Amino acid sequence: MITITVLSILFLAAIGAPLFAIMGVATLMCLALFTDLTNFSDMTLLIQHMENLATKQEFLAIPLFIASGAIMTAGGIARRLVDLMQSLLGWMPGGLAVSAVAACMFFAAISGSSPVTLIAVGSMMVPALIKNKYPENFSIGLVTTAGSLGCLVPPSISMLIYAISVSGASTVDPSDLFLAGLIPACFIAGLLSIYSIWVGLGIKDSRIPFSIKDVKEKAADGIWALFLPVIVLGGIYGGWYTPSQAGAVAVVYSLFLTMYVYDELKLPTVLTSLRDAAVLMGALLPIIVLAFGLNDFLALVNVQDKLMDGIKELNPSPAQFMLLVNVILIVLGALMDSISATLIFAPMLAPIAQELFGIDPIHFGIVFVVNMEIGYLMPPVATNLFIASAVFKKSFGQVTKAVLPTLGLTCFALILIIFMPTISLFALSLRDGKPLMSYFPWRGRPETSTSTGAPTNNMPSLKSLTGKMLEGVEDEGPKAEE
Repeated sequence: MITITVLSILFLAAIGAPLFAIMGVATLMCLALFTDLTNFSDMTLLIQHMENLATKQEFLAIPLFIASGAIMTAGGIARRLVDLMQSLLGWMPGGLAVSAVAACMFFAAISGSSPVTLIAVGSMMVPALIKNKYPENFSIGLVTTAGSLGCLVPPSISMLIYAISVSGASTVDPSDLFLAGLIPACFIAGLLSIYSIWVGLGIKDSRIPFSIKDVKEKAADGIWALFLPVIVLGGIYGGWYTPSQAGAVAVVYSLFLTMYVYDELKLPTVLTSLRDAAVLMGALLPIIVLAFGLNDFLALVNVQDKLMDGIKELNPSPAQFMLLVNVILIVLGALMDSISATLIFAPMLAPIAQELFGIDPIHFGIVFVVNMEIGYLMPPVATNLFIASAVFKKSFGQVTKAVLPTLGLTCFALILIIFMPTISLFALSLRDGKPLMSYFPWRGRPETSTSTGAPTNNMPSLKSLTGKMLEGVEDEGPKAEE
């Protein structure tokens, strides 16, 4: 039966079947062949998932932010952001490349989508970089990687998908994920900017003279676009509206901006943009529903319990567990769509990370999302590599080679984010007035933690958590203070 299922999935993949069809066949065959759900009426659980999704605030935000991004892309917002960043940063060594990174950051905060950011900003910045004597592969690799920052910059679709997928004790508020993702996103963008400056030092006549007059003109033209992230995030953290309501505000503001302030979109173009957003959402919805159905199958066969028992038998340290998880996630991101990987594996791994190893749910969520960002850049499935190949009209092999240096920087940033939870949790701790330093639980689940869930450095050994392993083992970790 397993062989039949695997062969069916491989056949569908070989003939180029849509992802939702592959997910649907995999889900239905698993439920029919390996569980007691043999009647067609039993499959109504998939319909129940679709009904339940409609009641989730996090899910309602996704189509709204997709629509907002589509309107902004069609309305010339990306061009104004690029012009403003060039006028501000073009004077420094590698300034044009740094402005590409900054433009990707700001447009990601508008669109919430990594692929949309790559298309909108990359189509303008890569030709400009090459024209200004930057190496072609450097230009392609930098913008392709910077475009993937949309996974971390709020309002991130990837973060909303993660918030939908996890439940129970590891449930996270998407607004907390949004805030926690800001510093990691800026950290990765900073590394890309340093790399850009280093490359720019070797390129003569690549700088753009600074002009305060030009900055004022570009700022006056682009300032309205810069207000959108402020309105969205400020409203969420100011308590004025929820993430889903923020999506509605983003749609209304983007329509007002593109149709009345800039007067670049007419009603037919708006309707076309909304149609494209609806098509994208229509492709996304079956994937989410079918992934939840597959999760039901995994729950019925007790995969999470078996996985947890297997990890207990291996008895890894928290550091070993995180490294293993990240290797697995990077491989999964290279082999399957990042959204599907999140929906299937986040519900299994997040509870284990928290219950066995005391890893903060928000911190683990950020680490998971960074892995999905890397998945956008890791062949063979790598969504952004295929998009970059089409947008820049270069071979997939060249794009893959071009992205390797910046992909290496992203992986380096991931390692630091894993073992320095402060990078993920600093903004939340600052908001809540809690201790700003958060510590990785090197020896296992902590006995005490901050109110944000961040583990402290007062931790017992991992073996104190695993029942029978406690016998005959002395706890080597320091005791929590009274």
